[in-house]
Amino acid sequence: MLRVRQEPQGGIGIDLRPLDETTSVAPQLDPADMATLAATGVTTIICNRPDAEVPPSHRAAAMQEAVEAAGMAFVYNPVAGQALTMQSIEEQADAIDAVEGGTVAYCASGTRSAILWALAMAGRMPADEILAATRMAGYDLEGLRPQIAALEAQR
Repeated sequence: MLRVRQEPQGGIGIDLRPLDETTSVAPQLDPADMATLAATGVTTIICNRPDAEVPPSHRAAAMQEAVEAAGMAFVYNPVAGQALTMQSIEEQADAIDAVEGGTVAYCASGTRSAILWALAMAGRMPADEILAATRMAGYDLEGLRPQIAALEAQR
């Protein structure tokens, strides 16, 4: 489980927030973080941040290049503002399911990534466990309980 705040060269920490045994979320990552993440057992990076929100150095293509150079897989599943869809949730779930090793999903603060994980886990884990995991990671998503329950009923 990715629980340790990693301190790469220069003292800038990677703020990994674990949600389960293999999945963590994080605020915006830096291309320079990728070798450190790979060394901790991360095998997949999921970007939930649209290119319009970041400078060219942190857009999907640059991040993908850094991720792949470190030997990991890159998944681009951007969610902008209120544009969360079932397709985004399903893509997140598929990306998490396909991973052997650790996964880190990131966005600006980690909140969108935590929301996507919570909704992807609906029907796989009890809502109380999902919400406890996000709360422990620093994201109080209690307001998602009705959506989690609705998704659980559909699955």
